[in-house]
Amino acid sequence: MEANTQKQAYSGPIQGVVLDWAGTTVDYGSMGPAAVFTEVFRKFGVEVTIAEARQFMGREKKDHIRSMCRLPEIADRWRLVHGTPPDEDDVDALYAETEPMMIKALEKHSELIPGLTETVATLRRKKIKIGSCTGYTASMMQVLVPAASAQGYTPDAVVCSSDVPQGRPLPWMCFLNAIRLQIYPMEGMVKIGDTISDIAEGLNAGMWTIGLTRSGNELGLAQEEAEQMAPRDLSRRLESVRQRYRDAGAHYVVEEIWDILPVIDAIEHRLARGEKP
Repeated sequence: MEANTQKQAYSGPIQGVVLDWAGTTVDYGSMGPAAVFTEVFRKFGVEVTIAEARQFMGREKKDHIRSMCRLPEIADRWRLVHGTPPDEDDVDALYAETEPMMIKALEKHSELIPGLTETVATLRRKKIKIGSCTGYTASMMQVLVPAASAQGYTPDAVVCSSDVPQGRPLPWMCFLNAIRLQIYPMEGMVKIGDTISDIAEGLNAGMWTIGLTRSGNELGLAQEEAEQMAPRDLSRRLESVRQRYRDAGAHYVVEEIWDILPVIDAIEHRLARGEKP
């Protein structure tokens, strides 16, 4: 589209969405990455909890490891085993183990999240372009993209953390999506994801943001686990996730991927009134 040189408020429709991958479009519960991070630290004699592994989900994987190493509890456990707190050499060593393990895990955790293909088809009928970004690297996406495509999901743009100077929460992957999709301005786009870093990324890019509560990292349950949980307990946990998204500044919070469709309509009404993210 033509650039808006007068810088007047954008009041048009949503032109594109940028979807996360694990926990948003594939791998219900974002189970693959969490398991890899716990196993990688175990290889170095240090036990980490699933909660600790999930805390920085959505970030570029090496930065994720670095952030875990900075947690006082993990640093103390590392010191007990290795004599000193983890340093950048240790981060490099941990990441060297992570890359091949993550690629292998993606082969088992690439199933599309239910409702995704139908939701994407509806977005396309609305002339909305489908972008995507992830904390995975290019080598990891060489496994995931074909696996998703074979199941019927092929976004118009795929941007990964190794394509930009730095991953989430910085906005570079969203900006590169906008370039590849040829969308302007950024308020004509929506960032959709299942982690707090997804929300931060979208906000930093000047986009509308939607957090998904049920299928992703913040709840951290496989589909079967969520379905078998007592309704009252599941509701309580989902409300906790909703509150974390609100505290992070998410514009909207929904449970499942198909719940974004009425939200897209609501955002377009707000844009028509002259509102911005």
